[in-house]
Amino acid sequence: MRSVHRCRMTRLPHPPKPSQRRKLLGLGFLAQSALDKYTSGQLRRPAIKLSVFCGVSVDGFLARPDNALDFLDAGGQEPHGFEEFYGSVDVVAIGRKTFEVVLKFGSWFYGKKPVFVLSSRPLDLSSVKGGVVEQMSGGPAEIVRQLKSRGFKHAYIDGGVTIQRFLAAGCIDRLVITRVPVLIGAGIPLFGPVPRDISLRHVATRSYKGGLVQSEYEIGAEAQIQ
Repeated sequence: MRSVHRCRMTRLPHPPKPSQRRKLLGLGFLAQSALDKYTSGQLRRPAIKLSVFCGVSVDGFLARPDNALDFLDAGGQEPHGFEEFYGSVDVVAIGRKTFEVVLKFGSWFYGKKPVFVLSSRPLDLSSVKGGVVEQMSGGPAEIVRQLKSRGFKHAYIDGGVTIQRFLAAGCIDRLVITRVPVLIGAGIPLFGPVPRDISLRHVATRSYKGGLVQSEYEIGAEAQIQ
């Protein structure tokens, strides 16, 4: 015969007095306060913000079909907030193709800022001189978790396919798009298919003497991954 273990309820011989009830409630409040403090201080990690800051042709291309960026000079390269934006981020995440394009610039474009190249295939990072570069793999949500676990607070997401993937996954918080006054007809588009409408909140639009027009948006909360 199998033995059956039953949970026995311990009964108080008498209902607790009002003073005892207050003590019990007080202990419960202290326990909950301690749990809340532990949860907020130990388990919850600070949120990480992901931003896109890019230049495109008026017809929406980030680069020519061969990845050339020469057309971006059409706006005269006047200051338009990139330096200030770049100073606000503490990490950069780019795709493999963007990494290969940046290597052709000569000097390392990103300075001492930590850069993660997103690729599932092995990469040769030895050609980067004077930079802080690592490889990272995974889907957008996994990348966000990895960056967050490393303590980063504000990530700069760059590269056509990378931007599209992170937007489609609901991981982008801010978009700053600068249109240069030129049509190139074909190339690598900024935007691609998305699984649903993505609500944008217009923050500001700025125009510059050289013809640049810059629009800034925040992504609607309903488009974010919860």
